[in-house]
Amino acid sequence: MIELLTIFVLAVFVGFEVVSKVSTILHTPLMSGANAIHGVILVGAILITGQADDTLTLVLGLLAVFLATVNVVGGFVVTDRMLEMFKGHKR
Repeated sequence: MIELLTIFVLAVFVGFEVVSKVSTILHTPLMSGANAIHGVILVGAILITGQADDTLTLVLGLLAVFLATVNVVGGFVVTDRMLEMFKGHKR
């Protein structure tokens, strides 16, 4: 268990360092790519939930579908806001 916690903490630090070093010009394309990956995760969660045999698997699958949906929708909202920042102001 301690090994998994160590890997998780290291992954958080590495992820933070990598994301904080991304320039604003590259942020929107990377966010779009992340949205595509999260869409695949959502499809996988739906497939796993559809094959649930017991209550625990069903509950965890539904939780995964919910969280993946929130992640995809939130990613598209953030990407849309970023794209709006690059548009010129209309007068």
